[in-house]
Amino acid sequence: MPGAQPTFTVSFPYVLDSASLSPNSLITTLQQNSVLALGIATGLVVLLIARFFTSPWRKLPPGPRGLPILGNALSLRDKQWLTFTEWKKTYGDVIYLSALGQPIVVLGTQKAAGDLLDRRAGIYSDRPHNVVAAGILTGGLAMVFQSYGALWRRMRKASHEGLNRGVAEHFQSTQLYEAVLLALGMLAQPAAWDKHLRRTAASMVMSVTYDTPTIYSEDDPSVKDVNDFVARLTRAALPGAHLVEFFPWMMYIPSSVGKSIASGVDRPSLSASLIKGAERNQLSVRENSWLAATMYAAGAETTSAVMAWWTLAMLAYPETQKLAQAELDAVVGRTRMPTFADLPHLPYIRAMVKEALRWRPVDPVGLPHRSTEDDWYEGMFIPAGTICIANVWALNRDPELYGEDAHHFNPARFVDEKNEVKPGPPDTKEEGHVTYGFGRRVCVGKHVANNSIFIDIAVMLWACNFEHAKDAQGKSIPIDVDGWVEDGLVVRPVPFACSVTPRFPEASAILAEEQTPTLHEHAWSAYHQLPLHMLNSHCNKS
Repeated sequence: MPGAQPTFTVSFPYVLDSASLSPNSLITTLQQNSVLALGIATGLVVLLIARFFTSPWRKLPPGPRGLPILGNALSLRDKQWLTFTEWKKTYGDVIYLSALGQPIVVLGTQKAAGDLLDRRAGIYSDRPHNVVAAGILTGGLAMVFQSYGALWRRMRKASHEGLNRGVAEHFQSTQLYEAVLLALGMLAQPAAWDKHLRRTAASMVMSVTYDTPTIYSEDDPSVKDVNDFVARLTRAALPGAHLVEFFPWMMYIPSSVGKSIASGVDRPSLSASLIKGAERNQLSVRENSWLAATMYAAGAETTSAVMAWWTLAMLAYPETQKLAQAELDAVVGRTRMPTFADLPHLPYIRAMVKEALRWRPVDPVGLPHRSTEDDWYEGMFIPAGTICIANVWALNRDPELYGEDAHHFNPARFVDEKNEVKPGPPDTKEEGHVTYGFGRRVCVGKHVANNSIFIDIAVMLWACNFEHAKDAQGKSIPIDVDGWVEDGLVVRPVPFACSVTPRFPEASAILAEEQTPTLHEHAWSAYHQLPLHMLNSHCNKS
């Protein structure tokens, strides 16, 4: 018929109904029709091959082969940073590992760490779930271990308000006073140098966090509590109840802080900032309490560890000590001690702070991040849920950035030909190192820490000489420059003997004069009011 459309009839040799779709019927059909079976098998093979060649998991970063099921778990033991550094020579800047099915990526250069943890912080700011440290010991309220969520953001904002660069300047008077006490303690009891460092760090951070009077003894119950707390938390190995069951003082911000604010005495401290901003930051009393306690614990342990490594460097590299003391003599002289007013004029001392943090990072593998989305980096696939570890040890010792002597302690690397402090490599955020971390997880208390380390070093080198201790025969007692003591997240030097002596006869007398109530009043002037009766009683004890 004109205009009619042609009709096509398509017939199927096999009509599939519900009965023919049963497993037995399909098997019978395939057995009877070898062509159909071959076609289906070929299709499945092609599909599997296609999926294999297009799977992003074929593009994982290179890394060492692991054992079945266990993967690389057995390789992640002591001194991980040294293992990672050796693997970098074989596998490159980005290494893939697997531990019991958990994907892990190790970043071996500042560029790789900066590209991912800084410039893609939106998907690399989470933390791996830590059952003991984040759950059992802190009830999920320790900010440093928290997942990247709403509570963490509120806590981070609140802690930044109380510890940012501008606020940190208000703590300098207390830090100066602590440096004086530290130098006096070193000269009075040089054999106990490490205890003096621990006491000073705990006391300084206690004052910054809780606005408490200065602590003079390591036997103080608060110092013992925080030392025990940090040890348990960083080891994160003992199961049990929440830590606050053992240390109730951590449950609440000291009532004295609230009372002083209510009475109009508003001295700077992290706790005061948290109380004033509690409603704005939407943080409960319990959340604020743990936020303050976490800052206290983290600052006390890490600062004293940095100063322990610095002390070791003074013995291992005595020429750096002499250069720093020459700068102090030229700028400060010997009739007064250094203060923060001298900071702009002491570039070598400031460089020494950077070098102490770079040379022996107290957290050589940092705190791990966790990716929240699938990602690609330089042609390599990084699946969601990957634990990302920046090998801070290797990053801080990259010879391409720091020179062939990167493994040595040399503050001069941070001073230019104009005798000014260099800004540091691009991804170090003007710190000169990456010890403070990356992205949105960078250490919130770094400005306070930098100030504390600076004034401690300046005052001690102005007043003291650090030398090898002598044995009974007058021979220098050797030190282990490359030894480590791992205590969870923080590493310290192997214990060593150190001789501390006055640099000049008047040093002790000048320090003693600065320990009088006059300095107390000067130190607390920024806080508007001085509890002189408390400080005087402490002076009598000391």
